[in-house]
Amino acid sequence: MTAASQEDWDHSVDLLVVGSGAGAMTAGIVAHDRGADVLLIEKSDRYGGSSAMSGGALWIPNNHFMTATDIHDSPEDAMDYLRSITEGMVSEERLRAYVDEAPDTLEYLCEKTHLDVECMSEYADYYPAAPGSKLGARTVEPKRFAGKRLGNEYRRLRDQGLQCLIMGRVAMTSAEARVMLCRSAGWLMLAFRLMLNYALDIPWRLRSRRDRTCTMGNGLIAPLRLSLLDREVPLWLETPARELIEEDGRVTGVVAEKDGRRVRIRARKGVILAAGGFEGNQSLREKYLPGPTRAEWTCANPANEGDAIVMGEALGSGLALMDDAWWGPTTVVPREDRARMLVVEKSLPGGILVNKRGQRFVNEAAPYVDVVKVMHEKDRPEAPTVPSYLIFDATFRKSYPVGPFLQASQQPDFTIPRRLKKAKYLKKAGTLRELAGQLGIDADGLEATVEKFNNDARDGKDPEFQRGETLFDRYYGDAEATPNPCLRAIETAPFYAIEVFPGELGTKGGLTTDERARVLREDGRVIDGLYAVGNCSASVMGPTYAGAGATIGPAITFGYIAARHALTTR
Repeated sequence: MTAASQEDWDHSVDLLVVGSGAGAMTAGIVAHDRGADVLLIEKSDRYGGSSAMSGGALWIPNNHFMTATDIHDSPEDAMDYLRSITEGMVSEERLRAYVDEAPDTLEYLCEKTHLDVECMSEYADYYPAAPGSKLGARTVEPKRFAGKRLGNEYRRLRDQGLQCLIMGRVAMTSAEARVMLCRSAGWLMLAFRLMLNYALDIPWRLRSRRDRTCTMGNGLIAPLRLSLLDREVPLWLETPARELIEEDGRVTGVVAEKDGRRVRIRARKGVILAAGGFEGNQSLREKYLPGPTRAEWTCANPANEGDAIVMGEALGSGLALMDDAWWGPTTVVPREDRARMLVVEKSLPGGILVNKRGQRFVNEAAPYVDVVKVMHEKDRPEAPTVPSYLIFDATFRKSYPVGPFLQASQQPDFTIPRRLKKAKYLKKAGTLRELAGQLGIDADGLEATVEKFNNDARDGKDPEFQRGETLFDRYYGDAEATPNPCLRAIETAPFYAIEVFPGELGTKGGLTTDERARVLREDGRVIDGLYAVGNCSASVMGPTYAGAGATIGPAITFGYIAARHALTTR
């Protein structure tokens, strides 16, 4: 916390945004369009944050695309749903602000920027039994965007997460990923078309392996970045914020580092913190998150170290949800700098998650946030669930991608890269007992678990965990597996396994805010001039996850709210 005189400033703007993800860019665009002089600063040498690495989806209830579907939504239904799943942990005012403003935010971005999205009409809310839930259409995803439209600025876009790319290279939308991973009708032709599109970008292929077609998170950030460029809104890379400047109880700027020196940036209308969570900070993870916990298990932006949270706390901000995250089971692939989340693999038939005793402990097809919550809850010295193990057989391996591998029909075991073989990342054995020995887990327990699972799977039932009984469970199932698309016996040798960790897309705890995204002190008073959006703020989703895109949907919405509110004050 630093005080400053009028002569101390090195740079001055109306609104300063710290961060460069979707929430930050939305705030910058909206503020510019309302006549403000805006600056975005980014800690790393790449823009886009965790948003760029993500699936890029936005959970927007009652969005304007729903009118073209058979699914009817209303603010009342959305409020009923959010009240139910957040369990009273989020104020009525914040929930109402999100429900009321999210549709307007999306419509604004679709009308005023280069962003173009499509409705995911079959992607159900994560808790279909909750009041007010919908069978789909609240989630939208970006359409394909040609990265070459960004020119040289494309190279500074943070890379898409590897799990969102075919063979770690070729871009696909979430809808296309579902078709290919679940082997729906036409999947082979779709894969061929995507690979051909990649190969035919010949001038670029000679310069880079990266696909210039932007989808998912890159498909969200790239058009927003182009919209900022159109408006000539500056974005300073490699400019970490270090301190908030407060004068007479109001935040008036930031001390940052740029080009090796400290700079004081004045923000006449306010500062919006949109710099992500603390998933990359091992000491903060150990302080707040359930253990064991490792930064290596996250899928998020490696530059996210909780800087904005630390700065806000130094000013007296309250904190909430610091023990929570956007959880998901992850796999750590040797020599990759980020973990991969097992969004789809855990739901496909013919695979199970087991603990150290070789026992199942969860509905594998449940929302990924809940799978990890159970991993934490059931982790006991006598039956550790951290790590857990994804067990599958030759039929699964032949049919479906898993972790870094394509299905064996496209990438046989003998083509697995030497570095992964040397690291013994993928365990393989002729029997379950031998596989258990390689994993160091209870062989009798694993054999008994698989025998019971197989008997139930043949009947299409899972009496222990009810896998495959909800519409959400079945979204990533295989329609050819009957009568339950999430269940198939594990019986064809060889058998395989990979380690699974309690990872996350990002932490969800942070600075407490009100319905206008204003940061609040521990006693509930507003810190004038300071706003927080995205994962550096305590999530409006509370302890839950409403549906695909419930991370970025609130980020853009409260970025929209914060920018407008800041410009209505002094």
